[in-house]
Amino acid sequence: MTDLSAPLSRRRARQEKANEGRRAYRLPIARTAFALLGAIGIGVVATVLLVETPDGGRPSATVAISSTVNANPVAGAVSDGTSMPATITADPEMIAIPGTDAESGAMIDMALADPSGIAPDLVEETEFGQIPRISSTGVTPFDAYSRGSGSLAAADGKPTVAIVVSGLGINPNGTLEAIAKLPAEVTLAFAPYGKGLSRSVASARTSGHEVLLEVPLEPFDYPDNDPGPETLLTGQAPRDNLNKLFQVMSRFGGYVGLLNNMGARFTASGADFGPVMEELGARGLGYLDDGSSNRSLAPQLARANRVPFARVDAMLDTNPSRTAILAQLQALEDKARRNGSAIGIVSALPVSIEVVTEWARGLEDKGIVIVPASALMEKTNG
Repeated sequence: MTDLSAPLSRRRARQEKANEGRRAYRLPIARTAFALLGAIGIGVVATVLLVETPDGGRPSATVAISSTVNANPVAGAVSDGTSMPATITADPEMIAIPGTDAESGAMIDMALADPSGIAPDLVEETEFGQIPRISSTGVTPFDAYSRGSGSLAAADGKPTVAIVVSGLGINPNGTLEAIAKLPAEVTLAFAPYGKGLSRSVASARTSGHEVLLEVPLEPFDYPDNDPGPETLLTGQAPRDNLNKLFQVMSRFGGYVGLLNNMGARFTASGADFGPVMEELGARGLGYLDDGSSNRSLAPQLARANRVPFARVDAMLDTNPSRTAILAQLQALEDKARRNGSAIGIVSALPVSIEVVTEWARGLEDKGIVIVPASALMEKTNG
């Protein structure tokens, strides 16, 4: 009898018997999968609990974070003021910056510096480009890029003189010629204009020169006398002037500080100049006043914001002739003998470069030592 002609009850019984057979041979897939996942989870937990290699085998060291530089006021406000132990990754290329206190733990990885010698830990990315900042370990750009460390000790009590050449970078060929001729101890100040600034500055630093950045500031007769694009002006919102400052600061790197280009009106206004000097202090940069204005508030503002500072004693080529420049250099020597040190500044004129180069060759015979400007910039704790 076929299934079609069999009674309904018999067909149901036969179907149930067949289903039981198929269920007897079906594998418990879900249970097996859950069992495997459980075994894997147990293995991971056991590894974490029993194997003490959270850094994957990288060397590490435990140090106390106790920087004396308060580079982040917000972070300082929530800190309890105590040194807390922290584990950081050890790096064989981390080196101490000359001139810093070795016991303070101020370190920076100069092995990661770019071809022009700019350390990545000393720059901040902004909408205008890279600008200097204090490193995560408290090293300042002033200390990192200064060439004056140890210069005064090497002078052994002799009078010291610093020479600054300003206005470099606008004429690339003239700039390279000045770099090649001038002694390495001469400090070079670059205007934030012209093409190939990064290459020119890198050449200067490779040749041993210390570098300053010129910042255009408003003179009393502005705009008849215009220092250039992005001039910082009185009466503007501080944020507007700081944005101009950042644009100027982003033109190249590796400088120890700023030198004013003009600015008699601006530097006499505490409301306008104050935020700028505060920014330099927060970024670990120095400031050299060119000495052109007796009304400049730079000394007071630099001291209040812990900015390394000095004031130029003489403009040496106001009369750009060989005889006049030599006379000014002689006066600078006399001042150094009286006061122990003196700073002079010249423009990047060919005659000024030639005269300073010749003068510097015979300076040692006169018992006077030429040093980078940073060696004569006073550092204060406020």
